Order: sequence, then C-alpha cells, then structure tokens
Amino acid sequence: MILNIFTDGGARGNPGPAGAGVVVKNEQGKVIFSKGFYIGKATNNIAEYQGVMKAFEWLIDNREKINSVEKINFYLDSRLVASQLKGDFKIKAPHLAVLAINIKNKEKTFRCPINYFHIPREKNEEADAMVNKALDEKQKI
Repeated sequence: MILNIFTDGGARGNPGPAGAGVVVKNEQGKVIFSKGFYIGKATNNIAEYQGVMKAFEWLIDNREKINSVEKINFYLDSRLVASQLKGDFKIKAPHLAVLAINIKNKEKTFRCPINYFHIPREKNEEADAMVNKALDEKQKI
C-alpha cells in the first residue's frame, strides 16, 4: 500500500487566523481521510507545518489500519516546507526547526520510506479546501 498525503496550511493575515488541511489517498486515488483543522493565530509557514503534523497524527492514530503501508508520499504546495523536510533547505527560524524536529521524530515511528514533494497550488485544491472550510467554520462561531 502506498499512501499519498496532500497537506496545506494557510493564514488569513500573516499572522492571523490559521488552519491546516489533510487529504489522504490510497494508491488508486481514493480518499480515505480528509479534514481541516483550525489552529488559532499563526503564520502561513507554521500552518503549512501543522498540516504535515496533523497528517502524522492521523497516521499514528490509524497505524493498525495502514500496517501494510510500503511508502508514504507527502505533497505540499509550500516549496519552503517541502524542501526543508527533504533536507534541501536549512531551517533558520528556531520555531520552524522545532516543528521539523517533531515531524522527523514521528517519521522514525514508521518503517517505510517517507517522501516530500512540492506541487503546484492547483494540484493541492482538496487540501486547500479543507483549510478554508476549517477557517470558515471557525469564523461563523
């Protein structure tokens, strides 16, 4: 089994009310999980990292369902976050480094390859919709 995970994050204002979105698909492209999360006031970069963190939380909570996973591919429209998690870019901001370390620690709990890819924004519309849904619902309260 290969999991393809699309994550996104966004803030309305930078910083401002922020959300993260996660869409998990199997190798046939069937959505097996999708959700948006309101994360409070944050920057766009923090929201992008939180999308990846929320995906790992789901992976860990559903480990029994996905125990036959052979590879996990993350797709992000944030070139910065994808490149930092791949190790191509250094992380200069200490608050982002902490998030990256947490993600790397979660990666170690899986025995399969985990890859990060930058994709164009238009190929990440489902995760972006989850971000906006979470923000819209929070603003209605």
